[in-house]
Amino acid sequence: METLSLLLLSYLLLLAPNPQISHATDFINSSQIFSYGDAISSSGGRFELGFFSLGSSVKRYYVGIWYKQISVQTIVWVANRNAPILNTSQVVLKLIPPGRLLLVHGTDTNVNNSTILWSTNTSRPVRNPIAQLLDSGNLVVRDAADENPENYLWQSFDYPTHTYLPDVKFGKNFVTGKEVYFTAWKNDDDPSSGDVTMHCDPAGYPQTIIRNSTAVTYRTGPWNGLRWSGTPALSRNPIYTYNLEMDKEKVWVAYHLLRNSVYIHLTLSPAGVLQSETWVEQSKTWANYITVPLDVCDSYGICGPNGLCSIDISPVCACFDKFLPKYEGPWDRTHWSEGCFRRTPLNCSDGSDGFLLYSGMKLPDTRNSWFNKTMTLQECQKVCLNNCSCTAYTHLNISTNPGTGCLLWFDDLIDTRTLSQNGQDIYIRMAASELPVSNGGSKGNRRRDILIGSLLSAFGLTLLGLGLILYIRKKKRKEKGEMSTQQDFELPLFDLSTISRATDNFSLNNKIGEGGFGPVYKGVLEDGMEIAVKRLSKSSTQGLDEFKNEVSYIAKLQHRNLVKLLGCCIQGEEMMLVYEYMTNKSLDAFIFDSTKGKLLDWSIRFNIINGIARGLLYLHQDSRLRIIHRDLKASNVLLDNDMNPKISDFGLARSVGGNEVGANTSHVVGTHGYMSPEYAVDGLFSVKSDVFSFGVLVLEIISGKRNRGFSHQDHYHNLLGHAWMLYKKERSMELPDDHLAVSCDASQVERSVHIGLLCVQQCADDRPNMSSVVMMLANENLLLPEAKEPGFFTERRIATSEYSSSTQGGSSVNEVSISLLDPR
Repeated sequence: METLSLLLLSYLLLLAPNPQISHATDFINSSQIFSYGDAISSSGGRFELGFFSLGSSVKRYYVGIWYKQISVQTIVWVANRNAPILNTSQVVLKLIPPGRLLLVHGTDTNVNNSTILWSTNTSRPVRNPIAQLLDSGNLVVRDAADENPENYLWQSFDYPTHTYLPDVKFGKNFVTGKEVYFTAWKNDDDPSSGDVTMHCDPAGYPQTIIRNSTAVTYRTGPWNGLRWSGTPALSRNPIYTYNLEMDKEKVWVAYHLLRNSVYIHLTLSPAGVLQSETWVEQSKTWANYITVPLDVCDSYGICGPNGLCSIDISPVCACFDKFLPKYEGPWDRTHWSEGCFRRTPLNCSDGSDGFLLYSGMKLPDTRNSWFNKTMTLQECQKVCLNNCSCTAYTHLNISTNPGTGCLLWFDDLIDTRTLSQNGQDIYIRMAASELPVSNGGSKGNRRRDILIGSLLSAFGLTLLGLGLILYIRKKKRKEKGEMSTQQDFELPLFDLSTISRATDNFSLNNKIGEGGFGPVYKGVLEDGMEIAVKRLSKSSTQGLDEFKNEVSYIAKLQHRNLVKLLGCCIQGEEMMLVYEYMTNKSLDAFIFDSTKGKLLDWSIRFNIINGIARGLLYLHQDSRLRIIHRDLKASNVLLDNDMNPKISDFGLARSVGGNEVGANTSHVVGTHGYMSPEYAVDGLFSVKSDVFSFGVLVLEIISGKRNRGFSHQDHYHNLLGHAWMLYKKERSMELPDDHLAVSCDASQVERSVHIGLLCVQQCADDRPNMSSVVMMLANENLLLPEAKEPGFFTERRIATSEYSSSTQGGSSVNEVSISLLDPR
């Protein structure tokens, strides 16, 4: 009888419905059991929740969330990060009334008899709770009948681990004291809470801070309405938006994806590095997009109080202008922690202090700051001046022009650095004697005025004599054609004897090129540094203008994809520019040469395309000057030892101010084949003219053929027309250089052709700007618009004599513009 009962019980259990999780659902309810091997997926299939393991020698198991459609398992959240599972046989995830999610060891229906490894809390009881995985990656516990996010009982977005997912509200609630922050894993095989954390610090004015235990290691700078002050890479883009919300009750920041086709993985590493990656489906890898800290100047407070870090100088630390190192000896030995102090103490009592403007800065630590959202900059200055503890001020919000609001600093300025792009202005308080006259430096009390007047009277004749001598010398220099470069352009000066020795007295063996400017020589300085020297030809009249123009612009530009100007040599009638030497000379020497072209596989060419794009973006948007190059072409792109591209030759460049993007000229100069239609025909140049030139260059890099002089047996179109015809027939893979057949990534090549054609569209307004181009190149999941017909679709068959370097055309048939070919 007993045996019969057991058989009957077994039969009934087989007929009973299985309470385990179905793979098709996106939720767990209180009647289900979630055990090892089970998984739920979000409704859109973007994320998956289940068990995963880590460790090599001893396997440890966890419940977590990862991207479902990405082949490389990438964990974005871990439930039991500090309580690993060593044996999965009796571990289940349960949802129990009144709405708690538990990970327990033990199968007893009575939770009190099981070991709880991890659990959620609940704000109130509900009758029918469910735990649902949303397509945002958020695991929520809610009432099955209530989908209002405001009524969630619990959500994983409030307890992130090391991954910053889109729409996570990262910050602090001042009413409840609840803070949402990130904690790195201990190491790549151990997701337990490490020592590195990342907080949106609301003290003073909000900024993101990374700490190792209690020590600050990095901070983003304060929020400026567009991005964090010290992270220029987080500019507006078509992929995601950032937003900060702050009031008396809370402060939080979040970013939102604008395109679901893009996967962004933003993680805090055990080393304290915040890294943003995008998924590249073709290569099945995560590609690095943004990394902070970026360099040594991002190390928190490396230069001490009132110190200024600049990655472009060596050593990297200096004091603010009008400040001195606190301790000279340690400072000279690169011990900068004590920082700097004011050369002249402030004098708040008589109201004579003023302010000096510093531009291009990552703003200092704002934990000891004050802000007002409605003040004007003038009101901000007045408030700072009336508070003896106030040391600096700036705009609070720069999302509008002019900016709005007021941000004040008190006491020392900590963790300030220069930025090569998107830096901000800050006004630092100075004693009256440290200010130029235009900033109020001449204001003072009557006694000082009398003393200055007496000194001027006593030394009047001496000053007059010195002025006369200086005038005569200046006149002589002008007659000889010298420019006061050190004063006007702030560039190092090289002696003629130094350059002569470096180039072996301008030996023909060292000559590496020549253009409208004059010859170019390779040289080696006494310290072993290789240089390229542009020597202005005495017969070059336009070369003089070009020389002045190039020095004016490139001396103020610093970017890894721009050639670096080291200095000038101006002596008598000699005028020379000294550049860093580019080992591999210019791009045209490779892509248009059948032998050398084999050295450039697709990965190198794609890297060159990206580098040129980033260099142009810097010129158009992120440099202190807004620069339009006007002569971008293959011969003006130089290649360093690692084949990294550097844009050169700024002889024809022009700057535009404010929000301008272009201008008009009656003097058209440049190179046929690269000039946009509106510039070549009507003299209208803009940033979109450079975009057109970039598009031509992209198609040349891919095809290994020049746009100018291109021929095909089936038609008379130039390279742009040929690429357009192939694109319309969906045969773009016929365009690449034959050498690329083995190495090329087909989808990447087709996408690059598409981007090149977008850049050369007939109408300037249809062409993308360079920020969009950079984004298109970096994100292969980003949908591209259809390309329209390119400018100069068909090449005319005209006589060679019609091509000239005159003011009407600018170049010869061999693509030599009126500007100099840069040093190679």
